[in-house]
Amino acid sequence: MKKIGLLPRILIAITLGIVIGAYFPDWIVRVFATFNGIFGNFLGFAIPLIIIGFIAPGIGEIGKGAGKLIGITTSVAYLSTFLAGLLAFFAARNLYPLFLKTGGVASEMANPEESLLKPFFEVDIPPMMGVMTALVLAFTLGLGMAAMKGNQLKGVMVEFRTIIEKVISFVIIPLLPLHILGIFANMTSAGQVQTILSVFAKVFVMIILLHMTMLLIQYSVTGAATSRNPFKLLKVMMPAYFTALGTQSSASTIPVTLRQTKKNGVREKIADFSVPLLATIHLSGSTITIVSCTMAVMLLNGQDPTFASIIPFVLMLGITMIAAPGVPGGAVMAAIGLLESMLGFDSTMVSLMIALYLAQDSFGTACNVTGDGALSGLVDRLTSKKKSVEDVAKVG
Repeated sequence: MKKIGLLPRILIAITLGIVIGAYFPDWIVRVFATFNGIFGNFLGFAIPLIIIGFIAPGIGEIGKGAGKLIGITTSVAYLSTFLAGLLAFFAARNLYPLFLKTGGVASEMANPEESLLKPFFEVDIPPMMGVMTALVLAFTLGLGMAAMKGNQLKGVMVEFRTIIEKVISFVIIPLLPLHILGIFANMTSAGQVQTILSVFAKVFVMIILLHMTMLLIQYSVTGAATSRNPFKLLKVMMPAYFTALGTQSSASTIPVTLRQTKKNGVREKIADFSVPLLATIHLSGSTITIVSCTMAVMLLNGQDPTFASIIPFVLMLGITMIAAPGVPGGAVMAAIGLLESMLGFDSTMVSLMIALYLAQDSFGTACNVTGDGALSGLVDRLTSKKKSVEDVAKVG
């Protein structure tokens, strides 16, 4: 199974789940429900650790090094991620009512857990702290490490991050297909799967179109700033897009992204600095996916995702994405804490969210890394402008 990509495994899990829920006896579905209950509790236990493990060392590392260049690059990345979230919100707000039939779906799914089969037994695994406590602790530790000259605590936090990465890579991600299989088996048994699958297909298409729109916006801004043809700039970056589509990893795509970014005329020193950093902190494609899926899941459960409820979530999501783990599904893992604490997601909603997200994770990653090329060009332009002004001041 390790040789099979994550997307095929998710699709296989969904198919098997539907078959098991439709044709197998209830006790088999309850076996999967029991696993889901244990796995869901473990996931809840891990979420505060994921938040601390990635956000704290992420902030600590960003606060050190190239100073102003880091500030400019991080600001551009955050602005791009926030605008991506806004784009997804307004698109979903205006388009979902046209094809999701929210009124009917809301009434069918108002209480989805009531019709699901119960597990044979439950294992309670309470988290060590609440999500907001973990966020505050992560920011406190991160800002403290950024301000301190010592590296002892930072070394500990980096090693802790490595442990959490391995938990995600070798425990959570491999077991997620089985978790999704159980979710779909239970939903099929309860008669809810037809509604979910219709949402999957429509939301998937909208997300891909939004990715393309975001890339056009990013390259149009960079093209205007650098007086270059945005379509030619975007064409040069296509090898990075398709590489990310295959590897499903921003980190693995860095060599290709770096090469194509330099081909677009970005200064070598700027590209060498910005591309690896942006591969970690810039997740506009993932943000589009998370916001779009979030609103779809909320509508499925009869909730109204208003501007007032979603925008604070998007603002915090932009910060969380900066420290999201660079593994398949890492962005949604980092976002689960916000979904639970800010939007009130329960275990069923979180499971649907994970399934929706992972089904197109490779496309979100491809959008992320292709956008890195545009942002690197913009950072190059902003820093070259600043340098020229400083040189003129010195001459004067």
